[in-house]
Amino acid sequence: MKKIILFLFVLALSFSGCEKDDICDANTPTTPRLVIGFYDFLNPSLLKNVTDLKVIGDGMAKGVLFNGAETTNANTISIPLKTVGTTTTYRLTLNSGNSNAALVDEDIIKFDYTTKEVFVSRACGYKSIFTLDPTTPYTHTDPIAANQKWIKFISVEKNNIENENETHIKIFF
Repeated sequence: MKKIILFLFVLALSFSGCEKDDICDANTPTTPRLVIGFYDFLNPSLLKNVTDLKVIGDGMAKGVLFNGAETTNANTISIPLKTVGTTTTYRLTLNSGNSNAALVDEDIIKFDYTTKEVFVSRACGYKSIFTLDPTTPYTHTDPIAANQKWIKFISVEKNNIENENETHIKIFF
């Protein structure tokens, strides 16, 4: 009888050290990316596909990957913002890699924002949410000449970037 009680005591003691596994579910929302939609400048209600768009972050040698490739022909992209600091700069190159250099056009957009850390869970930790600056959310330039911008107009649709379920920025070209 003593052996059974001792066995049950050891068994109970061995289970007392177990904890719930802390694994962050893949469906848990994490730090959101900036969602940009591209629209036809002449018909602003129509989404428009970009042609061989390459997006390179400031100080980076390679472009943002879209489905494994550095260029995309989509009408919507999602790009990350830096969680350290208050600005992120991207070079958006239209017709990247085109053999006719006259068709390749690059614009630079610098996004200005504030960040806030939000606790998600013990397993997932924290995520950052962003708020675009209300007075100057972005600065749009062209590295060669200001009158050669391929982006005609930029509209901020949502200042608060809390998820990737909505378009935050609309670019018209």
